[in-house]
Amino acid sequence: MNKIPSKKYIYSILFLIAIILNACTVTTPTAPEPPTEVPAAAEPQVSELILATTTSTRDSGLLDVLIPLFEKQSGYTVKTVAVGTGEALKMGEEGNADVLLVHAPASELELMDKGFGLSRDLVMHNDFIIVGSADDPAGIKGLTTAKEALTKIAETQSIFVSRGDDSGTHKKELAIWKSAEITPEGGWYIETGQGMGDTLRVANEKSGYTLTDRATYLAQLDSLDLVILVEGDKSLLNIYHVIVVNPEKWPEVNVEGAKAFAAFLVSDEIQKVIGQFGMDKFGQPLFFPDAGKDENNLGS
Repeated sequence: MNKIPSKKYIYSILFLIAIILNACTVTTPTAPEPPTEVPAAAEPQVSELILATTTSTRDSGLLDVLIPLFEKQSGYTVKTVAVGTGEALKMGEEGNADVLLVHAPASELELMDKGFGLSRDLVMHNDFIIVGSADDPAGIKGLTTAKEALTKIAETQSIFVSRGDDSGTHKKELAIWKSAEITPEGGWYIETGQGMGDTLRVANEKSGYTLTDRATYLAQLDSLDLVILVEGDKSLLNIYHVIVVNPEKWPEVNVEGAKAFAAFLVSDEIQKVIGQFGMDKFGQPLFFPDAGKDENNLGS
């Protein structure tokens, strides 16, 4: 008769089996978690550049040529705000624009003196002219100075249409009135508060006189009956500068874009474009390129 193993013996056997099984078990290493996927870098967005400029650069059609060229070359997208120079300078002073293209030298220098401009470069010039109906009720045709012309207009109380918008053109007009010691007021003096193109149209409708930059006048000529009556006075020189807004005053301005636009305007290539603008249609340039010139010798 077989002897039944004791419990102690059975436990020893079971313990030995457990040790053997544990030794034979292959431990499968835990697979490492995949690294967090790093998203591909997003395509850089095209930076927006805010240009505050005058209605004359818009109404003449010059910006329609220059802005697409700059955007193609630089990759910036330009948001153009065409207002009077006074308003454009205010935008720069308040940090609401990155770069300015304006034509009121005395006011521009004030902006620079206040530290709101990082740089100011001469770009181009044309001239102001006094236009009116061919009837010329004030008899100003042939006069050699704007001061004489406005004096006769005031004396005869002939209709004069002013932009009245603190633009570079308006500032020039007010300077001429001041030199003539005349304060224009009364029913004959009309202020539109609008840009040059709109002011020309009002002067045309009223058969009145107005002071305009030559470029806008020529660009709008097909829709006007106004003729040039006074021109060539050196005081009527119309000079444009490009100003980069100072990032020390407004850190959020796109200073790199502004510098790129300023460099674009004064480059040899674009100065040639400016000098040729208008030749095909009018047989004369609407602006004269001036980068690198002595401002004091312009128009001489």
